[in-house]
Amino acid sequence: MVQVLGNKPSVLNRFISEMRNVDVQGDRMRFRRNLERCGELMAYEISKVLHSEEQEVVTPLGTHRSKLPAEALVIATILRAGLPLHQGLLSYFDDAENAVISAYRKPGHGNDFTIEIEYLSSPAMKGKTLILCDSMLATGRSMVLAWEAIVAERGTPNHTHIATVLASEEGLEYCQKHITGPVSFWIGELDPELNSKSYIVPGLGDAGDLAYGSKL
Repeated sequence: MVQVLGNKPSVLNRFISEMRNVDVQGDRMRFRRNLERCGELMAYEISKVLHSEEQEVVTPLGTHRSKLPAEALVIATILRAGLPLHQGLLSYFDDAENAVISAYRKPGHGNDFTIEIEYLSSPAMKGKTLILCDSMLATGRSMVLAWEAIVAERGTPNHTHIATVLASEEGLEYCQKHITGPVSFWIGELDPELNSKSYIVPGLGDAGDLAYGSKL
């Protein structure tokens, strides 16, 4: 299942537009907050497809039966650009467990590069639902390697939800090909191409730098 949330007009489109806009994105605090707000809206959309169970709630005047989410969730993110998106998801799924993965582009010749996974901190995945998020899905290689690392070291989740603000068509296709088992994609907006340096076009630039400052 692929859901491109920006295809239906909503406040999400404004948040993403501000992150793309060169006249607005220089405000790091606003950029981070917009990423968080995207995560909050994605959490709401994801919650609609999660398994729920009726539970009885005692009120001051009686009882009420409510349908509440009943899946054990793990929210995982790829450092560092994914942190604000992760926080937005966690604001709604506040009882979820959490995982972090350190991944980076290791330069090669010219514009070539490889993706290196340095660090993984994650609970066990057996019987749980994984929400794996990153702000940008460019080539898709970081997302696939992060998912493979989680599965190899912590087990296979019952279902994987991939959440990203911007994705390229190429990156989406790569993830669909390499992430196996039940998987759903939640994408803010889908862009058509990558440039020679594998950045999304039109995209928004480097989300990590815009959120936290330039790298050395």
